[in-house]
Amino acid sequence: MQTAQTTIDPAEVAKFEAMAAEWWDPHGKFKPLHMMNPVRLDYVTQQIAAEFDRDLRTSKPFEGLRLLDIGCGGGLLCEPMARLGAEVVGADAAERNIPVAQVHAEQSGLAIDYRHTTAEAMAEAGEQFDVVLNMEVVEHVADPLAYLTACHDLLKPGGLHLCSTINRNPKSFAMAIVGAEWVMRWLPKGTHDWDKFITPDELYDLIRRAGLEPVDRKGYVFNPISWQWRISDRDLSVNYVTAALRPAVA
Repeated sequence: MQTAQTTIDPAEVAKFEAMAAEWWDPHGKFKPLHMMNPVRLDYVTQQIAAEFDRDLRTSKPFEGLRLLDIGCGGGLLCEPMARLGAEVVGADAAERNIPVAQVHAEQSGLAIDYRHTTAEAMAEAGEQFDVVLNMEVVEHVADPLAYLTACHDLLKPGGLHLCSTINRNPKSFAMAIVGAEWVMRWLPKGTHDWDKFITPDELYDLIRRAGLEPVDRKGYVFNPISWQWRISDRDLSVNYVTAALRPAVA
């Protein structure tokens, strides 16, 4: 693994390595991601289909597209993307996540290229993709701008970058840290650092400074009564997702 010019925060990596074996347990430490995954997939698939003019009613709508899931964890997004026909590379800085993801993909009959590496190392090697998924990662890196710049470099001109994270305000502290970590105990205490959370306007600014063009943002809203997530056009107060493009070459 190449470590030069990396934005990886070793303490953050250690947190997720400690939880690696539980990635595919819907009732374990990654329960929040399993609960959120349907709305994440809905947003991701709709954005990719719209940008690349693909029909989601076909069996392999993403065939011919090369997709990177950076910070792939156990492969919760890689596997559905592979089933939709994309050529998928899953990369993670937490080494213990990779064999977990590989074994599950093999058991599912899916060919996914999982790698223990970083965005910076892949960009330096000249790798490029039609789509980069950057989901719930940017709040864990040491230098968000350098990291997003590497994500920009990993995109082909005209490529699509999808990035989700957590807003920084009193509500996000109450929901993502007090609620999810202290009360519900969905995640170990200390999984998130509120000071590293990023507001939507801050993220848009970082995305632009990285050379990408923001085109959309939506909120992920949890309903504690129905116990379900939904996508919102207006409520970005806690979890939210953005879409941006690498400008095409003139």
